[in-house]
Amino acid sequence: MTELPATWANAKFSDFGTWIGGGTPSKANPRFWNGPIPWVSPKDMKTKVIRKAIDGITEEAVENSAAKLVPAGSVLIVTRSGILAHTLPIAVTAVESTLNQDLKALALPDGIGSEYIAWGMRAFEQRILDKCRKGGTTVHSIEMPRLASFELPIAPTNEQRRIVEKIEAMFDEIDAGIQSLHTARTTLGLYRQSLLKSAFEGRLTADWRVQNADKLETPETLLARIQSERDARYKAALDDWQDALAQWRADGEKGKKPGKPKRPRDIPAKATDIGILGWTMMPLGLLIDEPAYGTSKKSDYDGGNKGVLRIPNIAAGVIDATDLKSSNFDEAELEQYQLIEGDVLTIRSNGSLSLVGKPALVRPVDTQFVYAGYLIRLRPIPSSLVPKNLVYLMMEPTVRGQIENKAKSTSGVNNINAKELQELQVPICSAAEQSEIVRILDARLEAADALEAEIDAALTCADALRQSILKKAFSGQLVPQDPDDEPASALLERIKAEKKERENSAKEARTSRPVRVAEPRRPKLTDLLDVLKQQKSWIPASKAAEGLGLGDGASSDDIEAFYHQLKQYVESSAIEIERRGDEDWLRLAEVEAN
Repeated sequence: MTELPATWANAKFSDFGTWIGGGTPSKANPRFWNGPIPWVSPKDMKTKVIRKAIDGITEEAVENSAAKLVPAGSVLIVTRSGILAHTLPIAVTAVESTLNQDLKALALPDGIGSEYIAWGMRAFEQRILDKCRKGGTTVHSIEMPRLASFELPIAPTNEQRRIVEKIEAMFDEIDAGIQSLHTARTTLGLYRQSLLKSAFEGRLTADWRVQNADKLETPETLLARIQSERDARYKAALDDWQDALAQWRADGEKGKKPGKPKRPRDIPAKATDIGILGWTMMPLGLLIDEPAYGTSKKSDYDGGNKGVLRIPNIAAGVIDATDLKSSNFDEAELEQYQLIEGDVLTIRSNGSLSLVGKPALVRPVDTQFVYAGYLIRLRPIPSSLVPKNLVYLMMEPTVRGQIENKAKSTSGVNNINAKELQELQVPICSAAEQSEIVRILDARLEAADALEAEIDAALTCADALRQSILKKAFSGQLVPQDPDDEPASALLERIKAEKKERENSAKEARTSRPVRVAEPRRPKLTDLLDVLKQQKSWIPASKAAEGLGLGDGASSDDIEAFYHQLKQYVESSAIEIERRGDEDWLRLAEVEAN
């Protein structure tokens, strides 16, 4: 650990701050809600400074619930949430506020800057999570005794201000740079779309057509040739089948009988002049073999000897076999789901509309795999459609629009079938001009990809630079020390003495108060098993908590204690827990046996 300057000192949060918990006023009482006092919850913790909250409560709510007023200038942190698995949300409240039970506030004395402590928490975020986080059944939480004892480097008061000013000035510059990088990424995305649109409007190959004017076909000639090539491909397949059938019979009809090739579906088409010499518009189905669906056989990691390509393997125009599952197949299945170089796999069904119709080109290295049922194999007729050109066509904005219109669903699962893919209207030209389109697009998109990689690297560097700045800030290396500043040790001693004096005054005040009549006993958390014994089946955790008296007005300490004991019962197998929707459901483990 870097040695701190002589005027600095390490101190626990408990040495200088006071932790304040939260609570939820009863939702059943309308007089408690829609008031002027911010009631901060995790959903508000998306900014570094809290000036308002989504929900507000009234003074009556504060007086009659577990909610406590938090002074302006306090540091807020989320102490119970799934986000704690990777992030510790931190903010400073600029106004007097209250909290829900998933937050804690650190109220600070004079001489300790709230922005300084907030930046310090961010600098040590990962260390705080590693030391103070505990895993729950479905969410994570911060163990407050551990957090209270966490040490933070404390600078002299004046130096704290200089450090905060320097951090914020440097971060503002970084933020401006990051905004420019994100703008550049967005511009790159627009450039790609514009490039694809230009390609299939004939603009990228205008010079090529001038140089090859004698090779350009009329729409009628182009359509007739493509239809003829499709028919010839089917006839060749029939001839191959007849030869295979004759050989099968000559061999005594051993093995599986060769299957007759399926006749291509009749697809009506009309030659259309789209205003570009040598181009026409036609259904995709005339340019490809019959689309084929993938296997429905279940696959798994180490599930067999044949890799199965799935939706995660469809990357940006290519196959990515990094996350690969496998299964076992017989010879007939391997033949049915075989891939060859130049095939194009596309996603036929997904909850995300932008993924439906996403294409990937099959390269020689990919032919060792088969493909799963949520994918469709498109096999271009080589003399009519260049495979890489098909990939680019399916990315082109107008064709993408057709795909999304056909696939869009209100059920939550978007789907496009083989027939709908065949019906896509695509701009087409000769195979020679298609190859020129692919050459130009490959070069320009490769340059765009390289630029995007540089942007991503710069964004990564920006994150690393932030951490470097924070590391320097909280080791005394970001701003110079001033020998005239009061040492942090003296500041902390004064804070300690003032805290002791307040505690003594509070103690004297308590001893002088009249004896209070004890309030009726609340159910103890040890009654949790008794609550569940009264149930014959599963109940929500919230209902179990209500059975213990932990209603809307419960404090964060009560809620934390409830979940702590629930965790112990779950780990000891006394209670079973199951996630349903947004809530945990509980029951005694012995109920199932009964």
